[in-house]
Amino acid sequence: MQLINPQDIQNRIDQLTGQELFIHLELTTGAYANHLDSTRHPASAFISNAGIRYTNGSISGTGPYRVGLKTEQGWVYAEGLTHVDETETERLILAGHDSQGKLVVALQLSRDKFE
Repeated sequence: MQLINPQDIQNRIDQLTGQELFIHLELTTGAYANHLDSTRHPASAFISNAGIRYTNGSISGTGPYRVGLKTEQGWVYAEGLTHVDETETERLILAGHDSQGKLVVALQLSRDKFE
């Protein structure tokens, strides 16, 4: 993975606008690690292979970044994104890593289901 270039990501978001896609979105603040530090509030969210079609999408911020996707029913967004999988040409794979390199947030869009 490499650091996000916002203009490149915006171009990829624009290319996927209006298409029937599958989304994978996950977030964790260390839900499995609060046994190491009981003061940390564990939280996580996970959705995979849900259908999405967005009418408008954008990336904002100066890093970490936020991606928002406007659908007919509402909004989906992910904040804290830092990296992109540059080897993916058909799917958009974004991730946010903390200062220790651990995954905190992931946003993925694909025309095909995620395995």
